[in-house]
Amino acid sequence: MNLKNELTQHILPFWIEKMQDRENGGFYGRIDGCNQLHPQANKGAVLNCRILWTFSAAYRVLKNPEYLQVAQRAYEYIERCFIDREWGGVYWEVDCFGNPVNTKKQSYAQGFALYGFSEFYRATGDMRALERAKEFFRLIENCRDQKLGGYFEAFTRDWQPVDDVRLSDKDENEVKTMNTHLHILEPYTNLLRVWKDESLMTAQRKLIDIFTDKILDKTNFHLKLFFDENWMLKSQGVSYGHDIEASWLLYEAAEVLDDSVLLKKIKTVSLNIADAAAEGLQADGSMIYECRDNMHPLSADFDRHWWVQAETVVGMMYAYRNSGNEIYKLRAQNAWEYIQNNLIDHENGEWHWSRRADGTINRMDDKAGFWKCPYHNGRMCLELEG
Repeated sequence: MNLKNELTQHILPFWIEKMQDRENGGFYGRIDGCNQLHPQANKGAVLNCRILWTFSAAYRVLKNPEYLQVAQRAYEYIERCFIDREWGGVYWEVDCFGNPVNTKKQSYAQGFALYGFSEFYRATGDMRALERAKEFFRLIENCRDQKLGGYFEAFTRDWQPVDDVRLSDKDENEVKTMNTHLHILEPYTNLLRVWKDESLMTAQRKLIDIFTDKILDKTNFHLKLFFDENWMLKSQGVSYGHDIEASWLLYEAAEVLDDSVLLKKIKTVSLNIADAAAEGLQADGSMIYECRDNMHPLSADFDRHWWVQAETVVGMMYAYRNSGNEIYKLRAQNAWEYIQNNLIDHENGEWHWSRRADGTINRMDDKAGFWKCPYHNGRMCLELEG
């Protein structure tokens, strides 16, 4: 797998050359699936924080000064336009000029801000970024359910309860979700690499326990997706992409705690989740998106999303390293072959959002945008080549 070449010759140049907003600052909010730029599109916190993480990590590993310039640009734009100076945290969305248009505070977005700031510190040693990361850790801990554990999904700008907590129209309107907990676990792992704080280590242990005790379905080793405040399950869906992503993020989360007993336990859990995710693998090496109701296989969504394939490569390689079983390595190689043949846009750069079940390219969803970023595919390359 020549993943370094994919990262440096294909993924990152797209964002450097096509997504930097030279007129209004930061990065454009959207290039659609037909490669058309939408310079007036709103800009999302998640996209900008993921750009910050990606280019910071790329600079840390590869030392290309151009990557540092892009990371610095992302850092400064988030500071200037997304940070709420009055109430703390990051806004969900700003307009093309950088003015807040959706001030809701999603815990998910706060997690990605922490992820970006902590990685920028790892790459540069900039103490301002480390202090921001610590600030976001404390802020996220204020989102914790002190009675029943876990983190609430969303709040108003001033951190009051809000009726609509969804990340997107595709999600259930439930106050606790697997997805948000996964992407709080991930930045906590990254912050622990540079800040061995006792309260952070305690929070990380509690998060791992939430996954093993509440989110993991011990009957089939898939992850349960949506919950009410009391951790009652509110959906029957399976997300194969999140399963395989969680399989290796959970292992990393335990690894940074330097607890051999915990790591041994999570290694087993990680392999079990990877095996469950493999139910979504297809004969062509790809992983399908999800099954909306795991009691009814015909409810499966057979689209091959870009991020699911990237996570399949990483997750299966982690499973191979942790087991020595060649089947996992073969699955990773097959997924990478599928990506090369079906998702990489060799003419225009980056990857297509997905291939439809019938094999056609999905051009209805973005090439770059609110949810389409260089984070999943960039991280795949950095994890396995860095």
